[in-house]
Amino acid sequence: MNDVAIAILSSTRADKAEQGLAGAGRRLADATGGRLVAIVIGGATTGIATFAAQFADRVIVADQSELAEYQPETYLEALVQICREIAARTILLSNDTYSQELAPRLAHRLGGSAVGDVVEVRAGGGTLRAVRQVYGGKAQAVIELKRTPAVVWLRARSFAPASPRPAAGEIARAQVQVAPSTRTRIVERRSESQGEARLEDARVIVAGGRGIGGVEGFNTELQPLAGLLGAQMAASRAACDAGWAPATWQVGQTGKKVAPDLYLAIAITGASQHMAGVSEAKQIAAINIDADAPIFKHSRFGIVEDYRKVVPLLRQKLASLQK
Repeated sequence: MNDVAIAILSSTRADKAEQGLAGAGRRLADATGGRLVAIVIGGATTGIATFAAQFADRVIVADQSELAEYQPETYLEALVQICREIAARTILLSNDTYSQELAPRLAHRLGGSAVGDVVEVRAGGGTLRAVRQVYGGKAQAVIELKRTPAVVWLRARSFAPASPRPAAGEIARAQVQVAPSTRTRIVERRSESQGEARLEDARVIVAGGRGIGGVEGFNTELQPLAGLLGAQMAASRAACDAGWAPATWQVGQTGKKVAPDLYLAIAITGASQHMAGVSEAKQIAAINIDADAPIFKHSRFGIVEDYRKVVPLLRQKLASLQK
């Protein structure tokens, strides 16, 4: 059968990524005449299972104590067992570090094929075709996955959510056999605030680059501006490597891929490696002292000036509009 599976890993709430994942899975299942099966793995799964049942024909929950917290080996083994049982031809995963880590390993275990950072999935000729951005968003590659199952992780905010179905799908619990991992163990956990939403789900992003000059510029200039805009903070790799911003803020080829409605790039030159992470942004605005900075070629709006002169005026104007 042309069944489609979506895998939701260690999640307790349905954010934009899960909504887009469910939407992509539902539309693909309808197009191929198959069922949509949602696989939910982790602890505290009741809420996310109920959410998935609005769109899926069937929801399979694996919430044994060994799966309460993410461990790559135990989650992989649970996924392998469930996917073999349901024999879905396509397995879709979300844009998170867990899915990116497991997708190629899952495809190998199942004898299938894998591709990531996908912005569109198409069915045709008995195979799945995945579309992803290449060359920093300047072109698209269409990849045909000939070996099944096709395991794909999707770029955040690239897929519209689905509408709930009249009847909720059935929810069943899987009896998977997994043992605690002996290859890896968690030695420390650190929590870091990232705002109200994940960076990948943010609608407005304020990003700083090497030209900010130091952590002070992020704290005193960009953070207050982001607060006025209701935006998430981000940074280029150079700023993160310099220690001016946490690694969780990094956007680019080796960082996060984002698709906001507005991406405000401040003191970012716009190298191709950085632009690979923002190719799906609807609007880009830039402030840079260098009139020849590549970022302006990608921007709808641009200001050639030292950000230290522009940002305070912008904050002042935004504050007056909110009174």
